[in-house]
Amino acid sequence: MNITRRRGAIAFFITLGALLVGGLVTLNITWIILNKRTVAIAVLGVILFAALIAGVVLNTVFLVREIRRNERQDSFLNAVTHELKTPIASIRLYLETLQRRPIEEPQRQEFYKIMLSDSDRLLATVEQVLKAGQLGQRHRQQNRTLIDMQSLVADCIAITLQRHHLPAESIILEPLPGVVRPYTQGIAEDLRTAVLNVLDNAVKYSPEGVAIRCSLAISNYTWVALRVTDTGVGLPANQFKRIFTRFYRVPGRAMAKIKGTGLGLFLVRNIARQHGGEATATSPGPGLGTTISISLPLAAPASSATPN
Repeated sequence: MNITRRRGAIAFFITLGALLVGGLVTLNITWIILNKRTVAIAVLGVILFAALIAGVVLNTVFLVREIRRNERQDSFLNAVTHELKTPIASIRLYLETLQRRPIEEPQRQEFYKIMLSDSDRLLATVEQVLKAGQLGQRHRQQNRTLIDMQSLVADCIAITLQRHHLPAESIILEPLPGVVRPYTQGIAEDLRTAVLNVLDNAVKYSPEGVAIRCSLAISNYTWVALRVTDTGVGLPANQFKRIFTRFYRVPGRAMAKIKGTGLGLFLVRNIARQHGGEATATSPGPGLGTTISISLPLAAPASSATPN
């Protein structure tokens, strides 16, 4: 209902803006015709009407953007509410079951395992929201250390496999070509957040089966390039940049079934940029998978005493 109302508001403001611009253009033409013999007045009229038209167009654009921003924020709040309520409800259900009747030890341990998994999911959602707030407010000024990206990515893959209960072959880290190790200077916690978000996205958007390939390489002798490729729902070309916007969710029925906060890739891009790098997305098309790439400046191992 709210989405229909907002779309109606967007259509209203666009129509109103078009009508106002049309009316101003008509008045402008009439003014020129009536004052064609007085050049100074005609020129002044053209300038004033041009300023009015520009004001109307800018106002319409601003209103439409604000409506869309509010829509994304509402979607974010709904998604966060769902991401918080679902594990809390699950934990509560298992706790009530344990309280009401005696449970065999194997089943009890299974309940504990599920509750711990739900707690991890809950904690991950909270940390994602807090991290987005930190990155959105200021540039982080922490001490940076030398980080071995191969070890960091391998750790993130292990966490993702455990978090989503996947077999080891679901996410493959390809052997590193060449002899140069992929070191970069940065904040290990932030880079781990970025890689985990990319992997979680790849898993979530592979509803027909998870088959993810990760690769690390040295690019142009100065960059560490991480590529994460899945075989999931894919992306149309006009979404490659938009998916890194805060709160943005790709429209479409297939995407709507997949829950998320719209913050994951926003965090990925901001963390990459704060480390002097960049994050990009490519896809052959809908249904053909997606590749997320993170490029970070290459660092020499001798530039720090202890790699992380």
